Amino acid sequence: MLKFLLPAVMVATATLAFTPTAQAQGKIGILDMNAIFTQYHRTKDAEAKLNEARAAAKTELDGRLETLKKAMDEINKLNVDLEKPELSKDAKDKSSKARDQKIAEARNLDREIAEFRGTRERQLQEQFIRMRKDIIDDIMKIVNEQIKNAGYDVVLDKSGMSMGQVPVVIYSKAELDFSKSIIETLNKDAKPATP
Repeated sequence: MLKFLLPAVMVATATLAFTPTAQAQGKIGILDMNAIFTQYHRTKDAEAKLNEARAAAKTELDGRLETLKKAMDEINKLNVDLEKPELSKDAKDKSSKARDQKIAEARNLDREIAEFRGTRERQLQEQFIRMRKDIIDDIMKIVNEQIKNAGYDVVLDKSGMSMGQVPVVIYSKAELDFSKSIIETLNKDAKPATP
């Protein structure tokens, strides 16, 4: 009888070892990082500063383009003058020399404009990256504090997309989302909006 009982006890023990006796319930939280980022007052301030810098760069670029346009108009006027049959050889030579000088100036200006445009775009991109990193660091500090205080085991970003362009979080109960709390904490020191 013991011969038959021993294998049965071993099978029962092995089965119990692989059967979870109690599944641990993890605390899950959901965030909408896109909403948090866009509703944070510092994001709006950073966008305003970036737009000011873009507008200043555009104004400066427009001024340079206007100078180039004037130079091109002068070159075209000199070309028209050079085609006049009543113009003396000395006057033609003088106009031709002036035109060549204007062409050289226009080429230099065109090169400067291209360099200015590239430099400004790079500077604006670097400024955007720095501002975005600072804002995300602020947000993550508050997020991590609230995760620790609330004892979350897993927090997912419902605005995130998977590699297959499918939302990472397909469904979640509204009460799991603590984005509003993060936004309120981030904006508690915001200056009141001026009318």
